[in-house]
Amino acid sequence: MGTRKSKPIYLFAGGRRNDPTTLLQLFRTVFAESGVTTPSIAYIGTANRDVDRSFQRAAERLKNAGASTVTHALLYADTADIEKAQTILDSVDLIFVSGGDVAEGMRVLNEKKMGPFLRRLHEEGKPFFGISAGSIMLSKQWVHWSNPNDDSTATPFPCLGFAPILCDTHGEDDDWEELQIALKLAQESREGYGIVSGAAIKVYPNGTVEALGHPIHRYARRESSILRISDLIPIEAQSRTD
Repeated sequence: MGTRKSKPIYLFAGGRRNDPTTLLQLFRTVFAESGVTTPSIAYIGTANRDVDRSFQRAAERLKNAGASTVTHALLYADTADIEKAQTILDSVDLIFVSGGDVAEGMRVLNEKKMGPFLRRLHEEGKPFFGISAGSIMLSKQWVHWSNPNDDSTATPFPCLGFAPILCDTHGEDDDWEELQIALKLAQESREGYGIVSGAAIKVYPNGTVEALGHPIHRYARRESSILRISDLIPIEAQSRTD
């Protein structure tokens, strides 16, 4: 999807083992490539129910990376002022989508009918980036388990789709079990990206993917099997080995 104005989407992994220094460097890369090194940023926190401490933690990191302002576009509460949130989102340089719970984050965006508004901003050239659940929300789809202990209850659901790929974040410790299930259930996607802790990917509107920070794990669907294929290596690492 997308138009000529659509910008690449940046998807970060986060995770407990995430290196704060690397994260700041990658945030600065996003800012520089957006053309605004000290951008104003709007924060979407539906995945974490707009918890203020999560916003404050993210805002501190983004400001440490050079953001001029970080404003919370509150959407979760039943009493949320949707018009005010849309004004915030429309006025900033970049939009950041937080971590938390993918299904909950998308449920709120759908209930508040935010999808078409955000899609317009994306197609007009507003840069988006996300972390953890926010990264998945910006991709094509994810999976909901009605019983977390029973994979047969897994069903896919659509996400925003600004990054036209299937991905998961910081799932390296369990060999990307959830990503493999999501890939098995996907109708169109035949490849999935595992964004390891401390890494990110840059996704172009045509679906081309570039690794940032660390190698990105990749899986492919081959008939009824899901196979680990060669990692996606950051360009700077490739140049060091050439």
